[in-house]
Amino acid sequence: MILLSYELRARLRAQARASAETLGSDPCPIAKFFNPLGAATWLATELARDGDTLFGLADLGFGCPELGYFSLREIEAIRLPFGLRIERDLAFTSLHPLSVWADTARRAGSILAAQSFLARSLTARPTDELPPP
Repeated sequence: MILLSYELRARLRAQARASAETLGSDPCPIAKFFNPLGAATWLATELARDGDTLFGLADLGFGCPELGYFSLREIEAIRLPFGLRIERDLAFTSLHPLSVWADTARRAGSILAAQSFLARSLTARPTDELPPP
């Protein structure tokens, strides 16, 4: 699987340009990459001009998701058992900005747990609970 289509690259680059021009920009993640055999997950909001450096939220499955930069080439180079590789979630969309993802993932302990909380928050009643701050 090609992790970044031409269209997705263009959207990530456009978001990077917009973030550079807007102080305090907090874009929504555009792409989600994941390990089909483990907990490692990456959410990308921007792609640098070099075509390799992504910015977003990275969670390697150790309970401490981090905002930062990661390499597309390094993610593409990961070889897993049974001939599997890192995949892109083709159905991923987000209505939440990256700061909400980062805060929720840190409180929940992972991007995957945060995804459950955030999905429920879109349909939650006022009495439903999110992870404590």
